[in-house]
Amino acid sequence: MTQFTVTVVDTTGKQNYIFNTNRLRENIGASFLLSQATKEWVEEILEENLGVPKNLQEEPIDTSELNAEIIYANGGNALIVFKSREVAVKFTRILSKKVLTEASGVNLLVAHDDFDWENSNLYTIVEDLKKNELEHQKYERIHSAPLLGLGVTASCNSTQLPAVDRSDKYIDYDDDEGTDSYLISTETRQKLKAVRKANPKLQQIFANVVDENIYQFPYRSDNLGRSEGESSYVAVVHIDGNGMGDRFKKHGEGKENRDYINAMRDFSNSVETAGTEALKAVTETLVNSIKSGRVVGKIGEFDLNKDSKSNIFYLPFRPLVYGGDDITFICEGRLGLELAALFLRKFEEQKVTNGKPLTACAGVCVVKAHYPFSRAYQMSEDLCNVAKKFVKSEQQKHGVDYFSAIDWHLAASGLLGSISGIRQREYQVNDKSWHLAMRPLWLKHDDEWRTWSGFTQVVSEFKQGDDWKERQNKIMALRDVLRKGSIEAVKEFLLNYKLPNLPLFPESSSQSEQLIKQGWNNEICGYFDAIEAMDFYLGVGSD
Repeated sequence: MTQFTVTVVDTTGKQNYIFNTNRLRENIGASFLLSQATKEWVEEILEENLGVPKNLQEEPIDTSELNAEIIYANGGNALIVFKSREVAVKFTRILSKKVLTEASGVNLLVAHDDFDWENSNLYTIVEDLKKNELEHQKYERIHSAPLLGLGVTASCNSTQLPAVDRSDKYIDYDDDEGTDSYLISTETRQKLKAVRKANPKLQQIFANVVDENIYQFPYRSDNLGRSEGESSYVAVVHIDGNGMGDRFKKHGEGKENRDYINAMRDFSNSVETAGTEALKAVTETLVNSIKSGRVVGKIGEFDLNKDSKSNIFYLPFRPLVYGGDDITFICEGRLGLELAALFLRKFEEQKVTNGKPLTACAGVCVVKAHYPFSRAYQMSEDLCNVAKKFVKSEQQKHGVDYFSAIDWHLAASGLLGSISGIRQREYQVNDKSWHLAMRPLWLKHDDEWRTWSGFTQVVSEFKQGDDWKERQNKIMALRDVLRKGSIEAVKEFLLNYKLPNLPLFPESSSQSEQLIKQGWNNEICGYFDAIEAMDFYLGVGSD
């Protein structure tokens, strides 16, 4: 009988840890530390403290004398098999201490279980640990109440914890940042120190698509491409894969222990690669659209910002959480919608080991450049969840498999309330039975009109079509007519402006004829979203 111990490592409160500050530098450092805690530090501890060299950490534990075998370690969690409970506890103790001392604020969850290699089913044990032990820890753990200070103390500007230092010691002011200094806590100090490692790592991952002698990823939201007098918006994009939890479970179900380990490792690695490769494809498309320091799309363009000291351009785009199917990036506001849609398209093109196609949902929140970042991120996550609910409802209605979908909100004057409250208040007419917003959208569908291609075709027509180009007053008049929620008002508008119809949707859409004559289909408007988004679509990477 061969006894081993399996250990599941997870993290909780990731979003709050990464996005609880308005300073992009701190978001960058937090994301980097979170990644380190569940990947690089895991590998480092196994090598330096448990005698498992990095190149042997995936060797079969059942046929070797090694102390541990990594099944996977990425995406904020890890799964490891140890030679004994004693070794597993030692690993946990070392990792916990490292997180406490070098990544304050990261909340680790760890669960162990002993099993007999010959007679126990590892799949069942792991699923039970995740479902019971980890969930129990998440919802019933006692949150720490740190001593906030004695006597007269000052608070960190970002975390409100006691300040221990000032920011200027940890920021290299070589990128036109100015020299403003602010109070920081231990947690914030660790995030700022981590930034010095985060950018080189990001540049290394994207080395084949981003020439570091020409472009660099920005440290500040102002360097995303903010144009004085033109645009001062940023887009926060959150993307999450569809049904990935079930796919992981089903991929390991019914397998013997060794087959289970190999299958889960290969699938996890392939999903991790898929997310990274899709982001690289998005970045490459963006870089290819840059001409002489300007992002140039089919129907719009804007200037890049440049570091005056190094003469290197800042990309108007920066991944914050990347790899796998859980992705968050920030970009110049005018790029948010199409880079999100482009990622979904590129993600679907990736291959994973179980052979089934990948799909995901995206939520995009576009806000003023200095709007509270945590609020914008929360809205993007909520929008992603709305898109996921849309996918599930369409699955039930049409009996289809998972598909990619996108939803967004353009917050020109801030955010007030939940997305459902905003839509009920601002996008519903006719006693709240007709919907101005056609969002969420299918990424693609041959027989649907609520698709990304349909939306972009209408936007392009409004911006370039002979009947609409440079006729802003006409477009705004249509917007006001649509707000009435009246088909007769739309018909009167077409008559007054001597127009045969509104912009065409893709010909494959069976509802197109009704839409172009009435503006509405089944109490959903086909044109309000496009009018609202005209300033936030440039045609970058359009086919």
